[in-house]
Amino acid sequence: MIISFRHKGLEKFYRTGSKAGIQAAHAAKLNLILTALEAADCPQDMDINGWDLHALAGVLKDHWSVKVNANWRITFRFVGADIELVDYQDYH
Repeated sequence: MIISFRHKGLEKFYRTGSKAGIQAAHAAKLNLILTALEAADCPQDMDINGWDLHALAGVLKDHWSVKVNANWRITFRFVGADIELVDYQDYH
């Protein structure tokens, strides 16, 4: 279950469907990723073909990343079976 967000626009999209804080072209993929995150119990549940799940290092150690499109990623951290600090970022 998702328990917190870092990205306010992504949180608004998740809660209301508003595309105001995200790239509208990413909405369908973001919806798929957020739906999968909500149901995930562990990082491996997000290992979907084409999403390029990988663990992060450095300041984002213990966080995971999945690909949205090009350089855009969703990053998150598992705390038990919950997901926190969900972010939407262009980090390359």
